[in-house]
Amino acid sequence: MKKQILYLLTVSLIIVFTACKKNSTSNNNNEMATHSDDQSQVTSEIDDVANDADVTLESSASFTGRYQGVQGVICDASVVMNTTSNPRTITITYDGTNCFGNRTRTGVVIISMAQGVQWKNAGAAVTVTFQNLKITRVSDNKSITINGSQTYTNVSGGLLVSLPASGGSITHAITSDGLTITFDNGSQRSWQVAKQRVFTYSSGLVITTTGTHVDGNNTGIAEWGTNRFGNAFSTSFVEPLVVRQDCNFRLTSGQVKHITPAVTATATFGLNASGDPTTCPGTGHYYCKVVWNGSNGNSLTVIFPY
Repeated sequence: MKKQILYLLTVSLIIVFTACKKNSTSNNNNEMATHSDDQSQVTSEIDDVANDADVTLESSASFTGRYQGVQGVICDASVVMNTTSNPRTITITYDGTNCFGNRTRTGVVIISMAQGVQWKNAGAAVTVTFQNLKITRVSDNKSITINGSQTYTNVSGGLLVSLPASGGSITHAITSDGLTITFDNGSQRSWQVAKQRVFTYSSGLVITTTGTHVDGNNTGIAEWGTNRFGNAFSTSFVEPLVVRQDCNFRLTSGQVKHITPAVTATATFGLNASGDPTTCPGTGHYYCKVVWNGSNGNSLTVIFPY
């Protein structure tokens, strides 16, 4: 589901850049298109690891007070739990299986939680450490490698498995002061993360994601840092990104703003063919509107289905 969210932004930006080549420099277009693709891939994979953390944490009595059995719940990895150490650890080793059809993962992720803490309690936090987690996209063989750590916090408390019966909401936060991303051209950069995911249940799971970092007048920042070209960037969720299970886990609304020194691009999701908000459940296509603004004042707007 997360791959759909930011992959769509990537595609939309590339479409815009292609259309704008006569109105802006080729170098800026190429940098923004490449960086947007990098950023969407990194974000999707960080969120996927958070989902894997949810699954493994909620499957262990030691970590949550309930037991489901963890082996096999992640189709491309093996899981080893150490519940006697302090901190307790869950080690996820990705084996390169292409079980989703679109990418392979190799490397290790270690989830660490102090003894005495239960994931279901408000404020419970785990450290998620990436050790050479390499993700390779099948379509073009493009890869990224992630190292470093982030904190995953159950802000509200509660377990996702209980949402259908209990109602209410569960809030998780993902933060990092600096993940190291190595790109397939050998360049290495540091990225920071600050976002919040709110899980509710309404005819199925509803996931609402916002950015929580503020930099001057730029609010709702979910990720920021330096791209593979050595230029600063930030990605803000101007309007929360909403994914609904009753819409086949489709992205039904939200707005993303992507900023580099040369270009600002804003993508709005969950629209009809006229560019107006539409509702779920919907049939056929949703539409996305992208507004591109260059540093020289030129701009372009496109609307297309997804």
